[in-house]
Formats: sequence, C-alpha cells, structure tokens
Amino acid sequence: MRRSIALWRGGLRLYCTDAGDGFQSSKLKIFDRHLKRKQRDRAAWLMKPKDSLIDTVVENLLDRLEDCKRTFPTALCMGGSLEAIRRLLRGRGGIEKLLMMDMSSDMVKLCKDTEQQMPNDNIETSYIVGDEEYLPLKENSVDLVISCLGLHWTNDLPGAMIQCRLALKPDGLFLAAILGGETLKELRIACTIAQMEREGGISPRLSPLAQVRDAGNLLTRAGFTLPGVDVDEYTVRYNSALELIEHLRAMGETSALLQRSKVLKKDTALATSAIYESMFAAEDGTIPATFQIIYMTGWREHYSQQKAKKRGSATVSFHDLQKQFGGDGSG
Repeated sequence: MRRSIALWRGGLRLYCTDAGDGFQSSKLKIFDRHLKRKQRDRAAWLMKPKDSLIDTVVENLLDRLEDCKRTFPTALCMGGSLEAIRRLLRGRGGIEKLLMMDMSSDMVKLCKDTEQQMPNDNIETSYIVGDEEYLPLKENSVDLVISCLGLHWTNDLPGAMIQCRLALKPDGLFLAAILGGETLKELRIACTIAQMEREGGISPRLSPLAQVRDAGNLLTRAGFTLPGVDVDEYTVRYNSALELIEHLRAMGETSALLQRSKVLKKDTALATSAIYESMFAAEDGTIPATFQIIYMTGWREHYSQQKAKKRGSATVSFHDLQKQFGGDGSG
C-alpha cells in the first residue's frame, strides 16, 4: 500500500527545543535551508542509481538494526540518503510501516518512483515533504528514526535531535550518520591556499561540520539514553577536482552557507584544482577525498533499559578482581 502525503510548516505542531534541563538550542542561522532544498532538487536528477560511498555508509548504519533483539514496526527515514536506505533495508528491523521524509519534493518523487520498481517486501510506505528542523510528527508516534547524511545541514542540530527523541515511543531507537569535521580536508587545504595566493585572504567556501568529540555530547543533551558514537573514514579517488565537485552535486552535498561568497573567481578555482593535484595526487594521477562519517545511536528512555549504579555501590574491589584473574599488579 502506497500513498503520498505533503506536509508543510503551516498548521503543523512544532516542538519546542527545550531539553527539559534548561538547555535550549541556538537560534543561529548558518545554512541557507532554501538553497539546500534547491540543491536536493537538483541532486534528485543527478543522482546515480547506485553510489558506492553512500551505499557503504547506509549498509553500515542499517547493520546496527541487526544488533537489536527487538523490532521496530513503525519507522521514520528522513533526509539524506533516502533512496539507498529504502533499497538496502531488506527486512532489517522488522519494519512494517515506513515514513519517507525529505525537504525536497523532487527527492520524495524519486524515492516513490524507485520503490515502484522494487520487489514487494510488505512494508507500507508513506511519503512526506517536510523539514528536519520542524519535524511534522506527533510525540510517541514511531519506534525508529533513521537519518543518513542529512542532519549535518540543520541550523539547529540539537533541536532537531530533540524533536526526533520526542517523536520516538519509549524505548525507541535513533540512528544517524553525519559528515564529520575531517571530511574533504584535502579540498579545504587546497581552497585556503588558493584564496590566500589569488585573493589575499580567505572566505568560507566549505561548510563547518561537527567534530567527533561533539557527537556524544549532542546525544546526551538531546536526552537520549545509552548513547553510542563511532567513526569511519572513507577515501574516494577521483580523476580530477572537477569530478569530485560533480559527485558532491549529485549527492546534494555542496555548500549552503548563508554567509558565503556568491562568486568564485575563475583563477581561484583553477588554482585550487592545481594545488589539490600537486599536494595530494597519487602516481596514477588520481586525487583522494576523505569522507569522515560519524555514526550516532541513542534510545528514548524506558524503565527496562540498563542504568548505571550509584557511586559507591560496588561490592567487589578492583584489587579483589585482580587477584581473581591472576594479575600480579606489576607493569
């Protein structure tokens, strides 16, 4: 059963991003969400049927569902790599109802058209046009929230994660993958040097991204329990810097900074490409690009979950454990 639903900000219940401990999310606007929607519209037409980088990230994210003993009958998949998640889900998580949400109507249409070509897997799928910053869901409405390579473009990342937690039922699972701060470090270096040489200064060209040390804090401040964070780095090789930029466009991952320079001078662009190749090119002429992926896992609180014991409640000392397992205390 398939149906398409369009939900917009008007008339929707918007959640307050107060974590309940006095923490409120920043109102600072870094990204142009209107531009990002246009970029995702374009990506829907440029996207390859199968992208090895995206597929690898999605597989690693969905593998976490196989580590869970419980099932998740109702799930929300939002932003980022929607099509790849739907294609590679393959029954993992015991999902029965799936909500597919993206801020781009073209991306939603792409996912809908792609699903019609897939074999029937008995998952009731709905389609939602909506924004991660204003999640159009009621509280306690889904068992699982998945976001793969989408949340790093939100202006209010803690607030978006809080809304995800509120949408989850008790003991619901939040799975996310975002780009980390080491992503495209080669391009950042080349672009900075080129701007210094050609323009006498630098202006922001690449978007700021979260650092690994921030991810665990984000999960905790958003109110998730049993937080988990791990990191992978992937190196993709391209024939030229231009091929890298075209790949980023097809992924919908080009810069959407509000305070961005509107014009990139031709000589700066050519210098960036030349510096990139001179500093990082391999013997075969290809250039590497690093993609750092931060995976985050968190649960909505439930009485059945593991809880840390109170400080000082231990009944066995480390000295006793050392004796039991044969340690001699040396070294």
